[in-house]
Parts: sequence; structure tokens; C-alpha cells
Amino acid sequence: MKKRYIQLLLLSLLFLFSGCNDEWKDEQFENFVSFKAPLTIEGVSNIYVRYKGDQKTTFMLPMIVSGSTINDKNMTVQVRVDPDTLKVLNYERFQNREDFYYRELISQYFSMTPAVHIKAGESTALMPIDFTLKNIDMVDKWVLPLTILDDASNGYKANPRKHYRKALLRIYPFNNYSGTYSGTALKTNMEGYENETPIVKSEIRSYVVDENTIFFYAGNIDEERQDRGEYKIYATFNETGGVSFRADNANMNFKVNKDASYTISEQMDAVRPYLLHRYIAINNIDYQFTDYTMVPNVAIKYKVTGSLILQRRLNTEIPDEDQSIEW
Repeated sequence: MKKRYIQLLLLSLLFLFSGCNDEWKDEQFENFVSFKAPLTIEGVSNIYVRYKGDQKTTFMLPMIVSGSTINDKNMTVQVRVDPDTLKVLNYERFQNREDFYYRELISQYFSMTPAVHIKAGESTALMPIDFTLKNIDMVDKWVLPLTILDDASNGYKANPRKHYRKALLRIYPFNNYSGTYSGTALKTNMEGYENETPIVKSEIRSYVVDENTIFFYAGNIDEERQDRGEYKIYATFNETGGVSFRADNANMNFKVNKDASYTISEQMDAVRPYLLHRYIAINNIDYQFTDYTMVPNVAIKYKVTGSLILQRRLNTEIPDEDQSIEW
């Protein structure tokens, strides 16, 4: 009886390991093509592109062939713009707040080849995307949605997981002065209440306008406002250290009370000696504006004073500028 029990146990183990081996072969030897475009908590992948006006800037989007075996095929991977996925993302995240919707990047701002070639023996490739971002309005949240098409005739299989076969690229053009400033030293007060506790925002996001100009939203206006586009303030940096402010919307009653200036300082990191900290400080900010849409038929006047500081962290060991900045 004991001998028969041992025989049955050995047969069971044999079938178990045989089944595992077959399953291992099925899973590990499959090659899939994916984008390397990890998502943020906002559901998109942020990419940063140097602004060059009407000149092209090329971003290289990584593509990966996964699997435990070496790719033994020449592949021609087909890529297309995927507006349907963007529509689904917008509704799932924002419902009826259409002013929050990601907007599909207009074709005038980019160009790309619809096919990427991966040679046998290679497991990675780079897909070039050319951006020309002159006159882009960053009030809108621009996204380039891409997908890998299924095409067995070209020697590949797209990854069946949607977050690997798709890339939702949130485009952030940058210049020397754009980014997220610390706003803790910038005070916003209602006119006539300058001695009261001011409104202070911890961060103020700025966006590219051109090579030397950024815009941000006035005072306490932020990205949550549906009418945020009415309250843009433009800041232009000149070579002599001055910053000039302006606003195109006459309804804001925008007025500058002092000439602003900026300084740039740099410091190497004490722990990571290859990391350079670059600080841009905008000083002597002093302007007034009117919020004319918050309360219907009521004009609320504000005065804004103080300074803003931007910190950039640059890895000096990486030659590519868009890769060296730790965003």
C-alpha cells in the first residue's frame, strides 16, 4: 500500500512539473512590442520638449520588444494617432468639465513616421517625433495619443495590455524660464486690504510663450478656473536682467507698479556632486489686476507683490538637455 502511494505521488509530481514547463514555454517565449511611456497619476505621460519657435525639436519615444528570448525577426511596427482612447480618458477623469479635457495635439505642431523598424536581434528602438510648437497656447492641455497597431504580417505582436501598446504624451514645451515656481513669497491682497492676511499659493505654474517669454495666471487664479485663459500675465526676460510684464486682456485693468528683475544662481548638490541646482528668482513683482468674472457684475481689484523662485535640477553627466533636467 505504501509503495503504491509513493508511485501515485511521483506520477502526480511528474504531471505537475510537465504542466508547469508547458505553461512556462507558452508565456516566456512570446514577444510583444510596447511603448515605454509610463503614466502619471493624471493618466498621461509627461514629455518635455525644448521650445524653438518654428524650428523642429525631435523627441525620441522608446519602444521595447519584451520576452525571455531574443527577437529573431525583422519588425516594421505600425503606429497611429489614437483619438478614441483620449476621448475615453477625458470622460472617465473629468466627466462634463470639458474645460479640463486633454486636447489632441493639432497636426501642425508635430510630424512622425507611421512605421518603426526593429531589426532581428534587437529588443529596443526609438521612434522620432518632430515638434514645431510656435504659437501653441498652453492654456489647453495638449496630448499626442498614440497606439501600436496589430499587424502580424510585419513580424510582430502588439502588447495586449492597453497601457503598454498606447502612449498618451502630455506635451510640455520649455524654455530657460518656464516651470513651476515657488509662490510662497508672492502675496495677493484685495485692494484696500493690503494689511490683511494675503492669499499665498505654494506653487505657480508657468508656461512657454516663446524663447524668452512665459505666462502664468494672475494673483489667485489657477488651473481650476474655467475662465483661466482670460487672466494670463506674460513675463518677458531680457539679457540685462529685467522682466517686463503685460496682459492682453484689457478687462483685467492690468497695471505694473514697479520694474521687475531676475537673477540666476547655480550650486552643485552636496550629496550628488554631478547634480547642478539652478535658481531663477523674479524680484520686485508689483502689479494690480481686476477679477471681473468671479462674481457676476462685480469687479474685485487685487494687488500682487513679492517674488517667485524656480529651481531646476540638471544632471551634468547627461548630454541631452531634455533628459538631463529632473522634472
